[in-house]
Amino acid sequence: MPDPDKPQQIIEAAIRVFARTGYYNSRVSDIAREAGIAAGTIYLYFKTKDEILVTLFRQKMAQWVGYLRAEIAGEPDAVAKIRRLVRLHFAVLERYPDLAEVVQVELRQGQKFFRGASAQEVSAYFELIGSVLAEGIAAGRFRHDLPVKIATKMLFGAMDQLATSWVLGKRGYRLADSADEVATIFLKGVARDGV
Repeated sequence: MPDPDKPQQIIEAAIRVFARTGYYNSRVSDIAREAGIAAGTIYLYFKTKDEILVTLFRQKMAQWVGYLRAEIAGEPDAVAKIRRLVRLHFAVLERYPDLAEVVQVELRQGQKFFRGASAQEVSAYFELIGSVLAEGIAAGRFRHDLPVKIATKMLFGAMDQLATSWVLGKRGYRLADSADEVATIFLKGVARDGV
């Protein structure tokens, strides 16, 4: 009888293994050892190592977008929502460095992954950012001619690049310390009358 907690146990073990040794250098047996289970047990829940990675990303990204949506909902306006979103983006990666390593480095090594397996999850994050930008336009805080899709990708790209540099630089500084500057630079570009 399958254990409903095992898939999560395997995913958490995979995050640690992929962060430590890299996705391509990791074996299913390494994940099993980290999870404290027999290697064959993993195949009861996942067909391949690729399926573990895709499931890991989908699960974590869905949780992330849901968490962000709830956290920024109480902010008074789009400007405050953008500032909070950037702070949370960096703070969560900093709090979970193994996950940051997997998301910022290991996932990037497979072009196929970004074209297919992750498209829906990344789109949900973009939709959230885009909805905040649309709110700012409607409230007159952001430029009425703001190209929302481009601005969304610019904000995500800025956060993503800083996070990747932080991970590759072996986390030698606090990523969250750059959140206010990133938000301010972005907001000055999209603001109607300056922020």
